[in-house]
Amino acid sequence: MYNNAGIGGNLDTTILNSDNADFKKVLEINLFGSFVGAKHAARASKHAMLGLANNLTVEMGKYGIRVNTVSPYGVATPMVTRGMQMDKAAAEEFMSAAGNLRGAVLEPEDVARAALYLASDDAKYVSGLNLIVDGGHNHNHPLFGASAQA
Repeated sequence: MYNNAGIGGNLDTTILNSDNADFKKVLEINLFGSFVGAKHAARASKHAMLGLANNLTVEMGKYGIRVNTVSPYGVATPMVTRGMQMDKAAAEEFMSAAGNLRGAVLEPEDVARAALYLASDDAKYVSGLNLIVDGGHNHNHPLFGASAQA
C-alpha cells in the first residue's frame, strides 16, 4: 500500500507560534488519514512521536532545550494488565516469553531510570536520542521465528 494524501499546513511557523487548529488539521489529514489507510501499521503513532521529537530537537536546541524520547518494551502496568486481561505476574510472563532478553523483566522503574538519565546533568549534551529500553526486542526479526527465541 502507498499512502500519498497530505497537506502542508502553515509552514512558516515555529512550535512557539504554531496554530493549534492548523496543527490538528495537518495531523488529521496526514497522520490519521494514513492510519486509516493502513490500519495494520501498529507503530504509526510511535513513529509520529519520533518524527515530532526529531523536529523539536532541531528547533528547540537553539534555546538550550534538549529533546529525547524513551521507547520501552512492554511493561506490566495497570493499564496494560487491564488491556491484556491478565494479572501482573501473567502479563510479565507473557511479555518475557515474547521478549528478546531472557531472564529479565522490564519494570516501570527501569523506564523511569532511563528518563532520569536523560534529564540528568550526565546527559547535558544528549539531544535527539531515542533511548530504546527493550532488551534488544526491536532487533529481533520475525523471520527468525522460534529458533531465535531458543
